[in-house]
Amino acid sequence: MIIVDDLHKRYRTDHGPGKWILEGISFTIPPKLNVGLVGRNGAGKSTLLSIIGGVDQPSKGTVERHCRVSWPMGFGGGLQGSLTGRQNTKFVCRIHGQGHLIPEKIDFVQDFAEIGEAFDDPVKTYSSGMKARLQFALSLAFDFDVYISDEITSVGDAEFRKKTGKAFSDLVGKSSIIMVSHGEGTLLEFCEAGIWIHEGKAYWFDKIADALKAYKSSLSL
Repeated sequence: MIIVDDLHKRYRTDHGPGKWILEGISFTIPPKLNVGLVGRNGAGKSTLLSIIGGVDQPSKGTVERHCRVSWPMGFGGGLQGSLTGRQNTKFVCRIHGQGHLIPEKIDFVQDFAEIGEAFDDPVKTYSSGMKARLQFALSLAFDFDVYISDEITSVGDAEFRKKTGKAFSDLVGKSSIIMVSHGEGTLLEFCEAGIWIHEGKAYWFDKIADALKAYKSSLSL
């Protein structure tokens, strides 16, 4: 279970505190429920995912995680740029107390990410897509109760997108997913419930189709 209570988020600018990106958001995500986040570009979907995943902190409010939550898989940060893909994998293994499994995890990540010789290059030289592949493979290499995905299903060629789709399907029944995707079909395929982010607020829908309907209706306003 994940409990978000009165969450606010804004970033400081050169002129002081910026405008609120998220303002007074509260909801509870039950166990074993796949949830899709929808909203306009810039609405705060990725920001909310980062906060839920623990890689960013709210300005106000709290997030309670009564489960093991992955870092966001997708185009965000979370990788050490000066380290190679291999070194990042070793580092993540150690902080998760699985140093004894480093060879096994490296084999999995290297095989799944499909970035070839770049696995031994510094991550700061990677394209955004290569970083996303590495993040996705790293997350799948560890057991989480909840996986967080930020547009990962749009990464790579058709074959890799098919591979990511199968990986999500394999999680069904074992773990849950909180997902951002611009692909309506992807959200309808993998998510049951939805959260519509609009003008800093979050609106919960028990059915992802209803969240999509609300979002699409807002586009005509």
